[in-house]
This record gives sequence, C-alpha cells and structure tokens, in this order.
Amino acid sequence: MKTVLITLLILVSIIVSSCFGPDKNENQLGSSYLDYSNLDDVLSGGVKVIPITTPKGKFNVWTKRIGNNPKVKVLLLHGGPGANHIYFEAFDSYFPNAGIEYYYYDQLGSGYSDRPNDTSLWNIDRFVEEVEQVRKALGLDKSNFYLLGHSWGGILAIEYALKYQENLKGLIISNMMSSIPEYDKYANEVLGPRMDTAVLKEIKDLEAKAEFDNPRYLQLIEANYYPEHILRMPLQDWPEPVVRSFSLINKQIYVMMQGPSEFGTAGNATLKNWDRSMDLPKIKVPTLTIGGKFDTMDPDYMRWMSTQFEDGHFLLCPNGGHMDMYDDQEIYFMGLISFLNNLNK
Repeated sequence: MKTVLITLLILVSIIVSSCFGPDKNENQLGSSYLDYSNLDDVLSGGVKVIPITTPKGKFNVWTKRIGNNPKVKVLLLHGGPGANHIYFEAFDSYFPNAGIEYYYYDQLGSGYSDRPNDTSLWNIDRFVEEVEQVRKALGLDKSNFYLLGHSWGGILAIEYALKYQENLKGLIISNMMSSIPEYDKYANEVLGPRMDTAVLKEIKDLEAKAEFDNPRYLQLIEANYYPEHILRMPLQDWPEPVVRSFSLINKQIYVMMQGPSEFGTAGNATLKNWDRSMDLPKIKVPTLTIGGKFDTMDPDYMRWMSTQFEDGHFLLCPNGGHMDMYDDQEIYFMGLISFLNNLNK
C-alpha cells in the first residue's frame, strides 16, 4: 500500500509539473530578456532616475528600461518639445516579442522628470548634452546603442549624431524633416490649402493677429488638421496613451520652441530657422528615416534625407500620419524591427 501511494504521488507530481511548470526551452527563451536579477534597476522594475548637470544646476530625469538584450538597446526620444514618453507605449505591443531592449525617457521639463522654470534651459545644445549624460548613466555604447527620435526627438537625434555618433550603432529619425523652414513651407503651401477654404482663412486671420491663445485657433486646428495629419483617426477614437500624453505636455517648452500647434512653427518659435539638411552626409552610422504619406512632414523630403546619409534607409507608412506608430502600426513596426534585426545578424 505504501509503495502504491508513493507511486501515485510521483505520478501526480509529474502531471502537475507538465501542466503548470514552464517548458525548459520556453523558460530559457524568455529568461534572458526578462532577467533583471544582475541589473542595478531590478528593485524598481527598470526605472532609473538619472541626475544630470546643466548650466543652471543639477536636476533629475526619469527613465525606464524594458527587457534585457546586450546587443540591441533603443533609447526613445519623444517629441514636443515638452511632450513625454507616454505615447511610446505602443512599442510594448511589438518590441518585447522581437527581443528588443528599449528605454522610455522623459527629457528635462517633461513627464516624470524635473520641471525647472528656467527658459534658458530649453535649447538644442543643452538637450544634446542631456542625452549624452543619460547614455552614459544607462551604459549604452557603440556595440548596442540605437537612438530613435520622433518629431522634435528627431531633431535632437540628428543633433546628437552630429556630435556624438561614435557612441551609436544606429539611428532612427521618425517623422521629422531635417529643415524647419521646409516643414513650414510644406504646412503652408501643401497641407494648408487642402483644408476647407473658410477654415483655412479663419486660421490665417487668427495667426495674423497673433491670437494663438484664442481657444478658437486650437479648436479649428485640432478638428480639421490633427485627424488628417497628426493621427488619422477621429479625435474621440485616439488611443488612450496619446490622449494622456498630450494632456501632460509642458506648454512652456512647446510654445517657446515649436509654437502653439503642429500646423508649422509660428510666432517667435526658437526652432523656426533650424536646418541641418546639408550636414546629413556627416552622419556615417546606419540611419533609417520613417515618414507617413499623410504626415505633417513631407514624406518625399524624408525619402530624400535617407539618400544623404552614408548608410541611409527609408520606410514609408502608406496610411500613416505624424504618429504612424498608431495609424499605420504594423508597417511602422515591421519596418523598424527589420532595420534593427538586419544590423544585428
């Protein structure tokens, strides 16, 4: 009887293990990507608050690592300026399955990072030095470091590469032209005239009066321009991370550097004369530019940009707007992941 009982217990143990225990191969497959045990951010689940030094003192910026892949580490630079990492949450649906390690990062003045009220901090050169400090703190280097900049983040990524490309393995410029004057020209001469004539006239009248704080100005642009060229869905259907992200934009930074809306730069925006198009050949690392057919940025210009890099590539999202990681999601991520995988064969 005792022998029979022991035999039954062993059988039950085997059955339970086969039903509920992880398959050895599956456990090994996922363990390296999900293993944070030897990393210094294990206690916080990948979150690391990084102290940075600026001409105005020391501040903290917030980052969060997802995954663990020594060969592929992507630092995400959000747009705005003054937006935040939140709208990048769509990456959670694609990068983990591809085994890509990636970092959310709120630039100074944005999201969970410190928000000093000193406008002298909001300039390109200081932001570039901030990115370099973040890179060092995260331990990223030429063997694994990819920089992805979206919109304003694309400006920052270009500027970073022009100064520090020796630290990069690859560069991704998502939905950003290398010339603000050309971006404004495209908005005013191509996209604007596609709007309803009466709507466009009212927008231009308000701009002529510099009434950028007039609620009617943003109402007209958000209703008529954003669903066509920012994210091609009705506003009420915009994904929750995008809505949440937009609601938390630091307007001080955004208006100062970009202007009051995405309909080109306006007023005294400090970025209005930025143009690095003639400097693109100086960037030697493999570089992917991504554009949407209906983007606020001219997709043909972004295709041309890819030809200026020593090792340039272009991805067109045929159904995408400025945020084609949402409105042309599968094309966006298939192309992006393919680019990363091809450089790591």
